[in-house]
Amino acid sequence: MDFPELAARTRRFSHGAPRAVSVADDGSRVVFLRSGGPEDPADALWALETASAEERLIADPAVLLGEDADPTALAPGERALRERRRLTAAGIGSYALDGAGRVAVFALAGRLFRADLVHGDVIEVTTVGPVVDPRPDPTGQRVAYVTDAADGVRRGELRVVAPDGTDSLLAGEDGGVTWGLAEHVAAEEFGRFRGYWWAPDGRMVLAARVDESRLPRWHLHDPADPATPPTTVAYPRAGGPNAEVSLHLLDLDDGWVDVHWDRETYPYLASVDWADGNPLITVLRRSQQHGLVLAVDPRTGETQVHAELADPRWVEPIPGTPAHLPDGRVLVGGELAHDGYDARCLFADGTLLTPPSLYVRRVVGRLPSGPGPADLLVEASEGEPSQRHLYRVRTVIGGGVDARRMSSTPGWHTAAVGGDTLVVGTASLDDAGTTWSVWRGDGEVARLRSLAATPSSAPRPMLVRVTDRRLPTAVLYPSEHVKGTRLPVLLDVYGGPGHQEVVAARSAWLERQWWADSGFAVVTIDNRGTPGVAPSFEKAIHRRVADVILTDQVDALTALAGKHPDLDLARVAIRGWSFGGWLAGLAVLRHPELFRCGIAGAPVSDWALYDTAYTERYLGLPDDGIDVYGHHSLVELAAEPLHPGEPARPLLLVHGMVDDNVVAAHTLRLSAALLSTGRPHAVLPLTGATHMAAGGLSERLLRLELDFLRTHLG
Repeated sequence: MDFPELAARTRRFSHGAPRAVSVADDGSRVVFLRSGGPEDPADALWALETASAEERLIADPAVLLGEDADPTALAPGERALRERRRLTAAGIGSYALDGAGRVAVFALAGRLFRADLVHGDVIEVTTVGPVVDPRPDPTGQRVAYVTDAADGVRRGELRVVAPDGTDSLLAGEDGGVTWGLAEHVAAEEFGRFRGYWWAPDGRMVLAARVDESRLPRWHLHDPADPATPPTTVAYPRAGGPNAEVSLHLLDLDDGWVDVHWDRETYPYLASVDWADGNPLITVLRRSQQHGLVLAVDPRTGETQVHAELADPRWVEPIPGTPAHLPDGRVLVGGELAHDGYDARCLFADGTLLTPPSLYVRRVVGRLPSGPGPADLLVEASEGEPSQRHLYRVRTVIGGGVDARRMSSTPGWHTAAVGGDTLVVGTASLDDAGTTWSVWRGDGEVARLRSLAATPSSAPRPMLVRVTDRRLPTAVLYPSEHVKGTRLPVLLDVYGGPGHQEVVAARSAWLERQWWADSGFAVVTIDNRGTPGVAPSFEKAIHRRVADVILTDQVDALTALAGKHPDLDLARVAIRGWSFGGWLAGLAVLRHPELFRCGIAGAPVSDWALYDTAYTERYLGLPDDGIDVYGHHSLVELAAEPLHPGEPARPLLLVHGMVDDNVVAAHTLRLSAALLSTGRPHAVLPLTGATHMAAGGLSERLLRLELDFLRTHLG
């Protein structure tokens, strides 16, 4: 079986691997999802008791739904939520725990299930209709959920099921208003996937009310299924209106308190935390150049400013912040950009907690530290952006800045923590997949079993930083490459904000090794604008995304050719998806002298057709610089007449017909512009496919892409 087919069947070797790992607050058990084997797409719920180191199957989708049920069947709201999370797994997509980690609840095929993690019992909870995002209260007695759309059921009702099974409406209304759901930009651009939060005592719910009535309606239709009516979505297009989002405190006895902040000035609700103390929220201006961290008084709904976030480019909050520390101080993520510093740091009530040498990526949780206050567990990089490590950060007042690295091996580390139990996930270039180790105190007590297939290849990318900007890059050669043999170059890119490609994890290079073994030298470059290096490196792209990113890609490729003489720059192709698809189209259209052909998957061809929060963060509002939008538009670039003697390089455009993130209109409009100026291109429509091109589709595309590149590179 060749790589594309094996990757399709195993979901890129992730079927059977543990994921969504969490730890009970007292450290007594580890909870996770895992399917039954390397070709089983349906994830089940598992638990590992740390005292015995034994794994137990808690909930199997095939048992709960019946053997004849389709494990990929999803209610519309659950499908949309998984799309925002970029989650392609079938079966149980996610779960939520009570405070003690004794109860888990989850949605499956629109039905609500409650699992007793102590005894292993699973029951179905009767609801008024399909459910989205169910969550138990911290005591484990009640379950809240949001209704999905169905016949006779209104979408976006927030409801609570009592211990006796009574299902009560907490909030809901008509007219394009939902309760308890994250709006599109919150989930897609801010990483806030939920819209309600239980109070720590389980007596109240903090809920988001989302009014999308002002948003334009876009209609997504798969032409391959003409009998099915189009799906209508409310889409917040750049420069247009956003959903109106407000917060409300709802007690279980019909009490109601509105949360007050200046929503006109700060319309974006970027994050909410209510783990202990009063709720903490982060709100941002539409420009995202200023924000506030606010504490909410649950009795009155009044808010108090704990911190201001400001940057003339954009504010970049750190996941896991804000949060209360045990001593009452508020933990906030921010940047240190004075006295020569260029750092992404943590602060407690304005006091610096992490050294400027550390690039903080995420706050995982708290680590016990003996009689003193708990330390923080942090994911961060230090000097080498391709690696992510775990650090213990002291929070004691007057203790100075103290961050100690906990992970010892090179690679990409992540973690979950609860009580004195720490679960560490380690990916590296030396091993396949991610290894999950369970530690209690100072000793390893177990490892989560992986049932995933093992790839046959062991890629060894050569990682190096090049140019005066020290751009992270990687080069992969064919396994049997003979030095001195010149090779066509495939520049495999993403390049967009918030995502790195050059990472020290083998899974990132498996497909690229297949490309290399197909006869290419594969090059990957993380340009300015990508995370992991420094705030100034990330934010150099503000309002000049195209020029900075494309310059970095070209300069880095040229520098690599100087170090690797087997790279034949007379035969260069470029491929990418989403932002990378836009970058591939931009490269071919702006630099036809270098790029002989390109593959643009789901490209954002017109930024005025993409969403508000992402586009305006980097390009500003269209009214403030329509020329900036035009400068970044592939449609306008493709419509420019060819100059005499200018080469017209071929593009392969690929797009899912029901993509609700980068809608198919982007590719169709780009194709029309290319056609108007006689530029060679082909369009490959993916019927029934979303932005993820899931279900093995993206893997099976690889052979067609390979034929295209071989045809046009010679």
